[in-house]
Amino acid sequence: MTTGKINVSVENIFPLIKKFLYSDHEIFLRELVSNATDATLKLKHLTTIGETAVEYGNPIIEVKIDKEAKKIYVIDQGLGMTAKEVEKYINQVAFSGAEEFLEKYKDSAKDSGIIGHFGLGFYSAFMVAEKVEIITKSYKDEPAVHWICDGSPEFTLEPSDKTTRGTEIVLHVAEDSLEFLEEGKIRDLLKKYNKFMPVPIKFGTHKENLPVPEDAPADYQPEEVEVDTIINNPNPAWTKQPSELTEADYADFYHELYPTQYDEPLFNIHLNVDYPFNLTGILYFPKMSADLQVQKDKIQLYQNQVYVTDNVEGIVPEFLTMLRGVIDSPDIPLNVSRSYLQADGAVKKISNYITRKVADKLKSLFSENREDFEPKWNDIKIVLEYGMLSEPKFYEKAGAFVLYPTIDDKYYTLEELKEALAPNQTDKDGRLVVLYASNKEAQHGYISAAKDKGYEVVLLDSPIVSHLIQKLEADNDKLTFVRVDSDNVNKLISKDEEAISKLSDEEKDKLKTAIEAVVPSTGYTVQLEAMDSNAAPFMITQPEFMRRMKEMSQTSGGGGMFGMSNFPDMYNLVVNTNSEFAGSILANTDDAQREAAIKQALDLAKLSQNLLKGEELTAFVKRSFELIK
Repeated sequence: MTTGKINVSVENIFPLIKKFLYSDHEIFLRELVSNATDATLKLKHLTTIGETAVEYGNPIIEVKIDKEAKKIYVIDQGLGMTAKEVEKYINQVAFSGAEEFLEKYKDSAKDSGIIGHFGLGFYSAFMVAEKVEIITKSYKDEPAVHWICDGSPEFTLEPSDKTTRGTEIVLHVAEDSLEFLEEGKIRDLLKKYNKFMPVPIKFGTHKENLPVPEDAPADYQPEEVEVDTIINNPNPAWTKQPSELTEADYADFYHELYPTQYDEPLFNIHLNVDYPFNLTGILYFPKMSADLQVQKDKIQLYQNQVYVTDNVEGIVPEFLTMLRGVIDSPDIPLNVSRSYLQADGAVKKISNYITRKVADKLKSLFSENREDFEPKWNDIKIVLEYGMLSEPKFYEKAGAFVLYPTIDDKYYTLEELKEALAPNQTDKDGRLVVLYASNKEAQHGYISAAKDKGYEVVLLDSPIVSHLIQKLEADNDKLTFVRVDSDNVNKLISKDEEAISKLSDEEKDKLKTAIEAVVPSTGYTVQLEAMDSNAAPFMITQPEFMRRMKEMSQTSGGGGMFGMSNFPDMYNLVVNTNSEFAGSILANTDDAQREAAIKQALDLAKLSQNLLKGEELTAFVKRSFELIK
């Protein structure tokens, strides 16, 4: 038997490991299973290249719990270790066997899937164990050995009677970690971290019926056998070529990733690149709401099929973090516990690649099957509009597939929209005016007035639309967006026509004075306009510039835009001087009746803009019932 002292530079490294190195104790199982996977894949690689004559076979990794003895076992059938290798890889902390292996076989092992963190990864076992044993036999013809350490720098190394190739890790679980002796806890951890490991992982057994023979009698009772429960899928969809997968395969994998999601994804994007970095994965577009506060952290990051995190900030462009799916890359730099991304130039390159790949896929989906793409637009637009604002490289490509739907469900790209609107919606100064609504129902009256004049109205209802149209206007000469309720219909698109008012200037002054006496002096500006006699007598509009700046300020966070989010709302009360109502106000000599009529008309105009609320709405309803008695 050998005794010795582990080669570390501090008196006791284990408390440091437990407290600082690993942010979450549960990842000990991820590390140990990853090590077992490494050992198995190393053996596979050596047999493949003819470095050894041993039979690879069909190895599995087994995780077992002995609750009564307070032990957890992680057992592999990989290449094992000799006594010298245990001394080297276990006793010399942070000397990674996998890293040395990859260096030796760097050309042939490039795609072998070895994870590469054996050294410190093993010591994560001491986060939950008061004592750890390693029983291991190398694939080489050398005796098995038994290593024991109780969490101090002292260890023992002695011969073992193990006869089968591979390594068995035995954790003697500490009193403060007994939760890890529960089957449900270990099953959940294996499902979280090791669900797609490339080597089958056994956790327990279950009963299955043998197939019924073709010539079995009617009363045949199927024979029941006990079989291994394999907890993982060693060949997940993202490890295959797109040509090997059907749409049904992609849908099945989506539900494997998110078992509680019942909606089908709208479409998927398969990532597969090997230069200048390695990256594979599948991203899914789920149905989106028009809410920027959707839950993120749905994309899962893996390294060689080992789960790392669901916080992919930095790797995936921010606008795509609302998607779901998997990204797997051995080239994403992590700290030693694999829990946090490290700053690195490669990360930005990966992010740029994903942006380009998503844009190219969207363009092909749109070009190849526009009839299928258009109905999905409302479910994905918030992501793409956000991408246009936040990622210049995405914005450059977005013109080919970003859509602008009309109130009547016609879909245009921006260039198609310009061409369609140019004949009727170019103003007297040569600017193309795109009329838009943000709420089809609330702005129905304004939309109807615009359509009566032959104008097309686009529906732009996402919360960031003000930012988006500001950018589009800046990048497209003589293009302007105007919300349909920002002015009376005759002024939305300035033409050379001049409307004629039935009232004289003196009558206009008298009408304006009467109305201003009733309308609140703060928040409203009275404007007299000559409109069609059938148009509404009173109309409330909100100036485009002020409203847009206020909306942009609110969605930018804080007081932005010079604190405009705190500005009170400003409205115009547009009075139609050609309406019968305007004439009746002038003709009415009863001050009380005139005031009541103006108040009622004002409240109707406010109601059409959803501005009549609370006490004012109650009073309006009561007054309206009294009028119809």
